[in-house]
Amino acid sequence: MNILVPIDFSDATQGVCHQAGQLARDRGAHVRLVHVAEPDPNFVGYDAGPDVVRGQVASEYRKEHERLRELADAMRASFDVEVTPLLVQGETVSSIMDLAARHDADYIVMGTHGRGVVYQVLIGSTSEGVLRRASCPVLLIPTRI
Repeated sequence: MNILVPIDFSDATQGVCHQAGQLARDRGAHVRLVHVAEPDPNFVGYDAGPDVVRGQVASEYRKEHERLRELADAMRASFDVEVTPLLVQGETVSSIMDLAARHDADYIVMGTHGRGVVYQVLIGSTSEGVLRRASCPVLLIPTRI
């Protein structure tokens, strides 16, 4: 069994990891803990600016990857489950859906900030986008748990 766990390092992250860890332990599942980073500006055809800017972006990716590995290590230790951390770049919902298909996700466990309708209309909602496109069950964990 495979559980995909997209995280954004927000207040919901700890709760999401806890719930996913429990589910994985109870089901004997493999967890893929994923963070979707913004695409590299050079990759999408934009000039990223001076080398110092590119260095800052690279440094941020390294920090995110380290945080992801630390969360994966904590889940392994707390729940005795197999966890693979993945840092990918791209559009968030599409990247999550691609990973869910590629890794045959049986569940997607993710946080939701529970913002209002106006926010969702103007900005969009990652959890809503995943919920609409997912072909497997999606467990949404509210930020305030």
